[in-house]
Amino acid sequence: MDLSWMGWTVPTAIFFISIATALVIMIIWSIKTPQAPRVGILRFETTPGDRLFISLLGSAFICLGWLALFGAPLWWALLVCFLYALSVFRWV
Repeated sequence: MDLSWMGWTVPTAIFFISIATALVIMIIWSIKTPQAPRVGILRFETTPGDRLFISLLGSAFICLGWLALFGAPLWWALLVCFLYALSVFRWV
């Protein structure tokens, strides 16, 4: 299988492993304690899976904006993304 089309570097592998780990954790969490949808600050019902998707999508835009404004490296952007994800899971 030729995977040369993708830049498989260590950061790329960490990114995909992190996404897969988050999905597995969410699956285990929903099996152990089923979550009911709740209404947050945005005034529509979200489940934990919805909030994970919102946080991942928002984090992608945060990183793209960071690259446009400040360039590499993205360490501070990752901190902003983490704080954004925490706030999404808390208040959305």
